[in-house]
Amino acid sequence: MSIASSAAPRAWLDRLRAHSGAFEVYLDRRVIGILFLGFSSGLPIMLVLRTLSAWLEDSGVDKATIGLFAFTFAPYTFKFAWAPLMDRLPLPVLTRVFGRRRGWVLLTQACLIAAIWGLGQTDPGRDLYWTALMALVVSFCSASQDIVIDAYRIELLEKHQLGAGSANVVTGYRIGMWVAGAGALWAADLFGWSMA
Repeated sequence: MSIASSAAPRAWLDRLRAHSGAFEVYLDRRVIGILFLGFSSGLPIMLVLRTLSAWLEDSGVDKATIGLFAFTFAPYTFKFAWAPLMDRLPLPVLTRVFGRRRGWVLLTQACLIAAIWGLGQTDPGRDLYWTALMALVVSFCSASQDIVIDAYRIELLEKHQLGAGSANVVTGYRIGMWVAGAGALWAADLFGWSMA
């Protein structure tokens, strides 16, 4: 081992120690909370995008019809259309009790939980239309939740925390996508599609 190669890890550790305060922003409870909101944002997108396709294929739906299910992803594309409404519209009880952003987060998450449960209760082998409708509802609720989480993150965090908040929301989003992809397939194998 040369002197230059042994000095590189030592120099890296010295730089890490000098900038260790930069990592403290990730320990703030608000920044940690954003990680969990990112997770709840990433989970449904993968359910509609990939896991649903595997379920449809397993139920005997032909590939051309599965391809048409890409249209259930449309709310993510057009969420700009109702974002201004969600930004300005107060919810009667929830806004008064929790505030406008948190009220909308609670409402969209409750609707999303109900929609995902409803999607799980459908049987694509028997009635594909109900499955498509519920997938569209999941996409709409998920896209709406994304709107609110982004606005809430920007209002909740201080200026110096915005970078860490963005990093955490993306990290949570990716973990949620992984759980909805691999985790849902694993759960479907063990417990069936409805439970997954």
